Amino acid sequence: MNIQSAEEYQRINKIRQEKIYQKIINKDTSLEFVNNDLTNKNKFFDDVSLENDPLENEIILNMGPQHPATHGVLRVLLKINGETVVKGIPELGYLHRGVEKLAENMGLHQFLPYTDRLDYLSPLANNVAWVLACENAIGIQAPDRANWIRTLCCELARISSHLMAFGSMAMDSGAISMLVWIWTEREKIYDIIELLCGARFTTSYTRIGGVANDISSETIHKLKEFLDQFPEKMKFIKKVILRNRIFVERFSGVCILKPERAIALGITGPILRASGINRDLRRDTPYLIYNDLDFDVITEKDCDNYARALVRIREIEESHKMLYQIIDKMPKGEIRRDDNKTTFSCKKNIYTKMEYLISDFHLADKGVPIPKGETYTAVEGSKGELGFFIVSNGNGHPWKVKIRSASAANLQCLSELIEGSMLADVVLAIGSLDPIMGEADK
Repeated sequence: MNIQSAEEYQRINKIRQEKIYQKIINKDTSLEFVNNDLTNKNKFFDDVSLENDPLENEIILNMGPQHPATHGVLRVLLKINGETVVKGIPELGYLHRGVEKLAENMGLHQFLPYTDRLDYLSPLANNVAWVLACENAIGIQAPDRANWIRTLCCELARISSHLMAFGSMAMDSGAISMLVWIWTEREKIYDIIELLCGARFTTSYTRIGGVANDISSETIHKLKEFLDQFPEKMKFIKKVILRNRIFVERFSGVCILKPERAIALGITGPILRASGINRDLRRDTPYLIYNDLDFDVITEKDCDNYARALVRIREIEESHKMLYQIIDKMPKGEIRRDDNKTTFSCKKNIYTKMEYLISDFHLADKGVPIPKGETYTAVEGSKGELGFFIVSNGNGHPWKVKIRSASAANLQCLSELIEGSMLADVVLAIGSLDPIMGEADK
């Protein structure tokens, strides 16, 4: 939907707010905004009798979108009775930037930096997912060594993201020191990423047809150093938190998501596996070089917040195991396709050979020609299934791009988790979902 005027925006926003409030109070009401204040056009709150008034003994409470405990600009409208949540409705969209529409108005290569800003805790994995979707749409494949490096990027990003998720969950329950210890390990990962691609946060490392540059021996050495010392750090973290009475009692048996509801709501990733569903795209629909790696798909059966924390901790250990395998098995070879019709060549060729310079101008100006049709490509991100649906009418810009972000899909179950729980558990439920609003709102 393209909103062309302030009046149209206000009309749409009014309809949206009406639906949210109607759902939270279970009654029909018509709302209007006067000087940015929400009022009731039909005097709903004054006209109903007190004995039937849903607000007489229950309170409507806004949590967010500016609340730091909502892990971003997420608004949760709550109806509470005392300290018990009767109903909760998450409202997304406060960080909407029109990323999908931007993708439809530029070439495939040009959109790569925007993927850094989706799930900004694992930008390398986003980069990989986008170029895989582009290569699927174009009909090309990257060299073997490039795919091994990409897999390394994905698993390194998974460790970084899961560490942050676990540290945030610990902080939400009051264990602030844990987040500081987690940050220490994540800084070591950022040092490795900086050696790999020159940037710590917004990486833009992959390329259609390969990666930007080869992984150096210095980066491999730094990665081995990190992997060698990491198990002892994880042992300490698990000993301090997973056996901590406050953490266990706050998370165990709280915010249950039953397997059938998780499937019905389209939940993926660690949250789905914490409900006992054994599904992982790395194994079920293999991509990159996951067929060549030995790893276990982690599941838990308790379906609560504690199970979701355990899944992430155990997945960190699996990624640690996979990184060792990648380092040992990575083959020699090219890191980018030598095809100047679909892939930007290395700078050495562009600066010394006229045909590569002409091709570089053409790809930057017109984009890579995408065969007419539609493709959907998904990877197992740290939050769950991250997919890109690309529709092409045959030119260098996608006609349609739709991002299937795990955070947006997983937030659908928030109401399911918090209804019937305590108010203090709402923050823990959000933390257990590990949403990133840049990815959820797009």
